[in-house]
Amino acid sequence: MSEQTPVAPIANGLPWLPDALGWLLAQGGPVMAILALMSVLALTIILLKAMQLARLGAGLRGPLNAALGDWQAGRHRQAIDCLAQSTNPLLEPVRVAMLGHCQNNDLALLREEVERRAQTLLGLLHGHLRSLEVIANLSPLLGLLGTVLGMIGAFQALASAGSQVDPAVLSGGIWVALLTTAAGLSVAIPTVMALNALERVAERRTRQLEDALTQVFTSSLTLKAMDQTARAVPLDPLPIVSEQRHHRANRQPHAL
Repeated sequence: MSEQTPVAPIANGLPWLPDALGWLLAQGGPVMAILALMSVLALTIILLKAMQLARLGAGLRGPLNAALGDWQAGRHRQAIDCLAQSTNPLLEPVRVAMLGHCQNNDLALLREEVERRAQTLLGLLHGHLRSLEVIANLSPLLGLLGTVLGMIGAFQALASAGSQVDPAVLSGGIWVALLTTAAGLSVAIPTVMALNALERVAERRTRQLEDALTQVFTSSLTLKAMDQTARAVPLDPLPIVSEQRHHRANRQPHAL
């Protein structure tokens, strides 16, 4: 009895698992072998990406918020030193942007260099996610292909039987053929779930980087505009805003 079913030794662990996998591969044929390889590849990518994103997220928010606080307060040297002490590679474009501002570099060239470095890191964040998407899309199709091939074989066996048709032959061929569809869905569903989770984490890291770079550039531009306005009209710090409000108030009755 124990040789017919591999489920009996469950209480003693999982010694039946290799036999069960071998039986599935033998029944599913080449399609099942391809699905098994795809499942191993998907699991490897998921684990590696999870560890990578966790490593990039560690020690990111604290130094970044502290550096941006110093930068907004005008303590530029302290902000740069705070980022230099961190080993997180996502902070490197922010540090380069701050250094470029302090050295009075051309803003257009500085933006190009910062964007180049940021794109490299974004490629690292989203790397191999496309492979997971391909596996999630192809697995159900391969499972369906295996089912179609199995159904063809079952009907060929039924046709070769001639007048001596045994329904058990057809039903047995059908349920064996459906194994590949079940295997394909079993690979695709966890892969899609993991892909969505990893994409959300990568997008969160991307937004953090974009927000930090925007704060660095807009903070400098805002300070320059305030300085120029203060020198031009020292008694009225916001003449443009008050003038725009006055014009809007005058235009509202005419618009009605």
